[in-house]
Amino acid sequence: MNEILDVIIVGGGSAGLSALREVRKHTDRFVIINDGPWGTICARVGCMPSKALIEAANAFHRRNTFEEFGIRGSDQLTLDIPAALQRVRKLRDDFVASTVKTTEELGKRAISGRARLLAPDRLEVNGKELRAHKIIIATGSHPIIPTSWSNSLRDRLLTTDTLFEQETLPTHVAVIGMGFIGVEMAQALSRFGIKVTAFGGNQFAGLTDPQVIATATDLLGKEFPLHLGEKANLNLVHEGIQVRAGSVEIVVDCVLAALGRRPNIDHLGLETLGVSLDQHGMPPVNRNTMQIANLPVFLAGDANDQAPLLHEAADEGYIAGLNAMRSDPLCFTRRTPLTIIFTDPNIAIVGSRFQTLDSAKTLIGEVHFDRQGRARVSQRNKGIQHLYADAESGRLLGAEMCAPAGDHMAHLLALAIDRSLTVQHLLRLPFYHPVLEEGMRTALRALAAQLPVVNEFDLSMCGTFNTEALD
Repeated sequence: MNEILDVIIVGGGSAGLSALREVRKHTDRFVIINDGPWGTICARVGCMPSKALIEAANAFHRRNTFEEFGIRGSDQLTLDIPAALQRVRKLRDDFVASTVKTTEELGKRAISGRARLLAPDRLEVNGKELRAHKIIIATGSHPIIPTSWSNSLRDRLLTTDTLFEQETLPTHVAVIGMGFIGVEMAQALSRFGIKVTAFGGNQFAGLTDPQVIATATDLLGKEFPLHLGEKANLNLVHEGIQVRAGSVEIVVDCVLAALGRRPNIDHLGLETLGVSLDQHGMPPVNRNTMQIANLPVFLAGDANDQAPLLHEAADEGYIAGLNAMRSDPLCFTRRTPLTIIFTDPNIAIVGSRFQTLDSAKTLIGEVHFDRQGRARVSQRNKGIQHLYADAESGRLLGAEMCAPAGDHMAHLLALAIDRSLTVQHLLRLPFYHPVLEEGMRTALRALAAQLPVVNEFDLSMCGTFNTEALD
């Protein structure tokens, strides 16, 4: 291919496919290059198979509430782990197939191979040089695994890239890393009936609010041993893998490494772009345009290590695809930050995190779900939610929570923050009874009690009955 293309997209994941959708609206002089299996990280090894595993685990775990509901015989239920894992893979394969269809129809414009940049307008793939006016890099990420672990632990070391391929699961697993992935998988595996021991550093699930962290670690720590604050050291021994962290020492059958993911930028040739790279080998990227410095090159999705979430990757691919077809890049306002971890209760972070706020100018509204009516009825009465509001205006700023239905409430709060709504605005909304969102209303009322009364003849001032059955 000797022609100068309009755009080359490197990477066929969520960001790459989003960019492809926009580029195809304007030109057919493009190619998309992908190294390894086609199909997104989300569909193949991330969001979707992990949620399939979590749903199976939670379904089995619900047997523990049956006696309270008057349902007998729950102690006779068993989980067929190979069958459950087979379902995970079947669903995963369906999700992957739907993403692969997007590129299968492209013929020669979809190239399998590893690309390496030669200059801002040139790259090499499969021994052939390609040129383009614009290049979009969306190469995704891979699990972080210390070299010493991968060299010594071999098939006793799992990541989310390999976990879902297992035909069955071992008896005792250590989960190392309590970020988003580690927290979800530790609880899910424990609910499968696997003996899980979890280890993490000083961060837990991305939370920054001490009270929310305390509640979340207490709740999950009741399901499996949870050791935080000490580095885990691993050694292969005759019985399995020895894990040492501080005063804790155990031997497990295998380890699930959940230390996060690293951008796939090694050997990509970013040094040929003529811009400075940071200590991680990353070039400067404008978050609002996806452009690298002032070059005709864009870096989107997990590859830029800014916000490794599917909706963010899709946005960044969209931005990169649009700007690759323009002479002057457009600056986009990004969405309200939103993170959801699918533990039970859900962990969610919306808008500004606790640690970023000025305590002198911020109010906190709190609700505990242990006595919340709908939560008690459904045997989900555990967790906490903190809402943060501006002390002067009452505008909602953010939230951190470990709460039932936190995934749904987080979306409502993200909408409110995006629209700059105040506590009073939200309290004017209808809260149907009985729903879990009434717990959020309790936190809003706690905020309102700390704010000046705007108008006593306003429905936002309608207060509580102080009766659990009604509030």
